[in-house]
Amino acid sequence: MAPPVLDLFLELVAIRSPSGDERAAADRVGVYLTELGLEWDEDASGPKVGSNAGNIYCRLPGADAAGAGGAPIFLCAHLDTVPPTTAIEPVVEDGVVRNASDTILGADNKAAVAAMLEAARRIVGEQRPHAGVELVFTTKEEVGLVGAGAFDTSRLEARLGFVYDHAAPIGEIVAGAPFGRSLEIRFHGRAAHAGIAPEEGRSAIAAAARAIADLRLGRLDPETTANVGVISGGSARNVVPEWCVVTAEARSHDEATIGALVQEMLDACAFAASISDCTMEAEVREQYRGYRFLPDDPVLRLAETALRAVGATPTTALCGGGADANVFNAAGIPCVVLANGMAAIHSPDEHIAVADIETMVDVTLELVEAARRAA
Repeated sequence: MAPPVLDLFLELVAIRSPSGDERAAADRVGVYLTELGLEWDEDASGPKVGSNAGNIYCRLPGADAAGAGGAPIFLCAHLDTVPPTTAIEPVVEDGVVRNASDTILGADNKAAVAAMLEAARRIVGEQRPHAGVELVFTTKEEVGLVGAGAFDTSRLEARLGFVYDHAAPIGEIVAGAPFGRSLEIRFHGRAAHAGIAPEEGRSAIAAAARAIADLRLGRLDPETTANVGVISGGSARNVVPEWCVVTAEARSHDEATIGALVQEMLDACAFAASISDCTMEAEVREQYRGYRFLPDDPVLRLAETALRAVGATPTTALCGGGADANVFNAAGIPCVVLANGMAAIHSPDEHIAVADIETMVDVTLELVEAARRAA
C-alpha cells in the first residue's frame, strides 16, 4: 500500500503550476487544509505580482510558546514550478518517482508541499503538542522569490523558519546563500538599410556583443558568479539593428564584491556603447539579499537535531542560488534551507525517491518536537 504522502505528491505534481499560474495548486492545498479542519487564508498578492493566486498561510492550533515553552517555527514551500513543456505524468519505478513525459517532474517544490501537508495531517490527527507551527505556501519563487517578497512577514509568530528547497541528499543544510542582482542593459543605435546604407547605421547588437566579450562571466571566485542569460534586438535581417537588450545577473556571498562586480559590468557596457557610437541605459535590481549562519545559531542547531533524529548526518553548505529563505532572512527571521532529496531539477530527468519524501515528513515532525523542547 502506498504511503499517504506519496499519493498526495503524485496528485500535486500532476497539477501544472508554472510561475504565475498557481491557481489549481493553491486550490488543492486549500482543500487539503480545510479537510484537516484547519483555518487558512490566501493573501491578496496575486494581482500585485502577476499571479492568479496569492500566498497561502495557515497556523496550526495548539499550545503557543508563551504557554508551553519552546520555539515557534514556520515551514515554507513554493507552489510554482519552472514551465513544463508537455504533460506531467508521474510514475513510480523501483521506489523513485519520475515523469513519463519528456519534461520536468515538479518535485521542485511539490515534494516539499506534500511533506508539509502530510506532517500537518499527522500533527492534527495525532494531537501532537508543539510550540507553534505555521505553514506558508508561496507563488512565483522560480522567477525571483516574488511571492515570498510580497508576503506580510509580520503575520508570523514564529521566529525561526525552514524551507525544503535544495536538490541534495537529506542531511545537507544551506547555511549561506548569495546576494543576487539582475541587470537589464538596453543599447540604442541607429537604424539603416543594411545593404544600401549600412554606414549610416549604428548597430546596437554590435555594441552589445562588444560589451559581452569584455565581461567576466561564469564562476569568478568560490563565492561569486556572473551570467548573461538573454539577448534580443533588431527588427529585420536587412536593417542595421537600432536596439538590443541584454539581461544578465551577478551573485556573490559577499555584498561588497557583488557591488563592485555590478559596477564593473555597467562600466564595460557603457564603454562598448560609447566606442560603437551608441547609447546605453541600465536597470539594476536587487533580486534577494544573502545570508550566512554560524554553527551555534539556533536555527541550525534545531535542523541538526531533527536530522540526527531521523538517522541523517547533518552537513552544512553554501549555495549559489536563492530561495524563499533569502526573503525571510532579509526580514529578520532566521530561516535555513534543507535538502529534501530532489535530483536533476528543472530537467526531464528530475526525480525523487519515495523514501526521501517520507523522510522529510519525519524530519518535519522532528523539527516540531525539537522546537517544542527548545529552551
